[in-house]
Amino acid sequence: MSFSVVIPARYASTRLPGKPLLDLAGLPMIERVWRQARQSAAARIVIATDDLRIREVAEAFGAEVCMTRPEHPSGTDRLQEVARLLELAEDAILVNVQGDEPLIPPAVINQVAANLAAHGDCGVATVCAPIHDSSELHNPNAVKVVCDARGRALFFSRAAIPWPRDSFAADPGAMPAGGHWYRHIGIYAYRVGFLHRYVSWPPAPLEQIEQLEQLRALYHGVAIHVAPAAAPVPAGVDTAADLAAVNALLAEAPHD
Repeated sequence: MSFSVVIPARYASTRLPGKPLLDLAGLPMIERVWRQARQSAAARIVIATDDLRIREVAEAFGAEVCMTRPEHPSGTDRLQEVARLLELAEDAILVNVQGDEPLIPPAVINQVAANLAAHGDCGVATVCAPIHDSSELHNPNAVKVVCDARGRALFFSRAAIPWPRDSFAADPGAMPAGGHWYRHIGIYAYRVGFLHRYVSWPPAPLEQIEQLEQLRALYHGVAIHVAPAAAPVPAGVDTAADLAAVNALLAEAPHD
């Protein structure tokens, strides 16, 4: 199995401007992500950006860079442009590794690529993790996923799904028993042919309601394979507090 990794990296960020270039224990964040991806089995790693500052830094540490248009509404659209510019085959597998996840486990990158390769009826593969407390279950920023018996996604939602009627009627604040609740983790493997179809579709009604772009795939009947993550996936960097937390973790880790 062969696959490539694309790391979308935008300079603009309302909460952390210039986020990909922020320092994490002496290295820019985008280099930290790239280094994690290099530990995976990917045959090729490409940083996709619309900013010359990111391009200059990335090329200085040895990364392959693909310049993309600035107006993409999502990382998926940016990924499709990379696939088109690189003239990748329809059946090629691309893994989208977010540029703000400097601690992404290489094992999970390999996992989503392998799962997609093993399930030819799916256009997308992703991962999830169990939810153990009710605050996360009710947090709209923690996206929940429910699957069928074969591990195909039935739905993604910011709401608490499935809704445990009797449990919540008895105690709305308690975490229901049974282990049926999973948080979606936003790393994806795609087939290039799916990406080309995806960008031709208008945003789906469910996608617009939930503000979850993966719902566009489900709306159009594309199967999404979901499996429990092979390794814990630390949270990405969205805020200054996240940045400080990752810096603290890196300070405790062995030096490169």
